[in-house]
Amino acid sequence: MKQQTKLELAVGIFVAIGLAAVAWLALRTGAGALVGTDSYTVTAEFANTGSLNPGSNVLIAGVPVGRVDRVELNPKNYRAVVSLRVTKGVQLPTDSIASVKTAGLIGDKYIAIAPGGDPDMIGPGGKIVETESDVDIASLISRFAFGSVQSPATDKK
Repeated sequence: MKQQTKLELAVGIFVAIGLAAVAWLALRTGAGALVGTDSYTVTAEFANTGSLNPGSNVLIAGVPVGRVDRVELNPKNYRAVVSLRVTKGVQLPTDSIASVKTAGLIGDKYIAIAPGGDPDMIGPGGKIVETESDVDIASLISRFAFGSVQSPATDKK
């Protein structure tokens, strides 16, 4: 009887450790942190981020190079401050442009970075100065439908 109890206890401990390891890996992967990946943080300010959320992708030329870490409001100028966690091997020139984009017509938001040509690079904790905010498609459609969008020919009058 004692032998069976010891075996059950050992199997129970082994299963508990296995479940804890799977839960830890799921949380790390879900948060966008790959095991053993070194990264650094840069920030960018946007007038409008749409529904950009932490965990959204950061892409360069369509290739994932990081994740959105945080999206916060700057109380001084009422702009969205986005913290980006970028893979350590990716160097961003100081004249890079960060844009909020949408995957498809109504898909998830992500950050697209267009690297510049400046030889100086943004270091850890640095800031991307040039940004392009999210385009509000619903607002554009409603303005077009209700006639508040003017053609370039009528703007010159």
